[in-house]
Amino acid sequence: MTKKITEIIMPKLAESLETATVDRWLKKPGEYVEMYEPLCELITDKVSAELPSTARGVLVKLLAGEGETVNVGSAICLIETEEADAYAEIPGGALAAGLQPTDEAVRAAERDAQSAPQAPAPAAAAAGEMRQRYSPAVLKLAAEHGIDLARLSGTGMGGRITRADVLAAASAGGAAPEAQRPANASPAVPAPQAPAASPAAAVTAAPFEQMDARVQVRTGGLHLSESPRIPTIEIEGHELPGRGEYFIDVTPIRNVIATRMRQSVTEIPHAWTMIEVDVTNLVVLRSKLKDEFKRAEGINLTYMPFLVKAAVNAIKDYPIMNSVWATDKIIVKRDINMALAVGTEDSVITPVIKNADQKNIAGIAHEIDDLANRARHGKLKLDHLQGGTFTVNNTGSFGSILSQPIINYPQAAILTFESIVKRPVVINDMIGVRSMVNLCLSLDHRILDGVICGRFLQRVKENLESYGPETKIY
Repeated sequence: MTKKITEIIMPKLAESLETATVDRWLKKPGEYVEMYEPLCELITDKVSAELPSTARGVLVKLLAGEGETVNVGSAICLIETEEADAYAEIPGGALAAGLQPTDEAVRAAERDAQSAPQAPAPAAAAAGEMRQRYSPAVLKLAAEHGIDLARLSGTGMGGRITRADVLAAASAGGAAPEAQRPANASPAVPAPQAPAASPAAAVTAAPFEQMDARVQVRTGGLHLSESPRIPTIEIEGHELPGRGEYFIDVTPIRNVIATRMRQSVTEIPHAWTMIEVDVTNLVVLRSKLKDEFKRAEGINLTYMPFLVKAAVNAIKDYPIMNSVWATDKIIVKRDINMALAVGTEDSVITPVIKNADQKNIAGIAHEIDDLANRARHGKLKLDHLQGGTFTVNNTGSFGSILSQPIINYPQAAILTFESIVKRPVVINDMIGVRSMVNLCLSLDHRILDGVICGRFLQRVKENLESYGPETKIY
């Protein structure tokens, strides 16, 4: 067996991402790393993700430190692996004598090997470099199904193995037969164990309802828990007598948030507007349905599914709200993908309900609950945060009654649902106590004007006030 140094490169986590930041190393130099075992945690402007190893061996060197931003395709660490000897005989009998071959001898053996006739190999083997570059999604899928990627033939560009290849192998009962392996492929390594064998994988695979029951979950909005995770604060230096300040290091995710917010307020000319909505009938409807819904579906019925449905139906009437600015044109999105602004003590993320216009209120409720649980336990994937076309935020969950949200770049608008409060309202020249809520809209004034946004908000208001005792949620 021959020792070989293998570079682990920064993968392209998404089409629009060219860099990622190393948040924390999970392995240290000198430790043994299994295939697909997480090496480090990465932070992008979309989500945090673990980077699985594409090689088995000993981690010998870290090429990127914690907090360092690395370009896609750059090496971030080195792993020492073992492989079969590439040459059978070295001139001069160096191997027979138990000596290390010289560089010249190795080069001579490599030239001999290259000049020797090669057995026909599949197209995937001809593009070996691309074939060995696995995306994180492919690595995770292979680990879940116990598939040995070295035994698969890729159908992607350059012979690269895709998710479809892994799923096809899984449905066929395992990896491709030995006869289908490329002629020059390295010997197959033992397939990874099922996810249950790995503590980290077990946490990922565990149903959310089996999570720690002590976690108290809010029922009145999107915000995740009564006791959100508190950020680790790194204080620079020690407090000095007479000093009234201390320093907190900016975390990579906080730096990403700062960059995105600055980009939004710098490039987008923001305008704001608000409308008042009487949701008394909605409050009655939810009170009527919530207990039965909890028993039947196992999740809480909040106000957010009703708001999302009302906003989606309004977007259908005013599609320009579902657009982005592209300098010389306005791109109107056909799919209505509702992003939900979810905040904790140290970050804000926007998971997305894909094709929200094709879901009923109960389906939207399940999507919101699933995304909230994933966010709470750090299980969101890149796909959960991509493709959003319009953003809603439940700022009322912590008592806010008025806000001016910053647009989720590059979308055209963001809508906030404020706190529902009982107020005296004049109805038919009489005063009554009603449940009222404010809807606040931030808009990109390059795309949208007051007239269209006023009509859009009026339609959302009409949709919310139309809910009544006979409203169907399925």
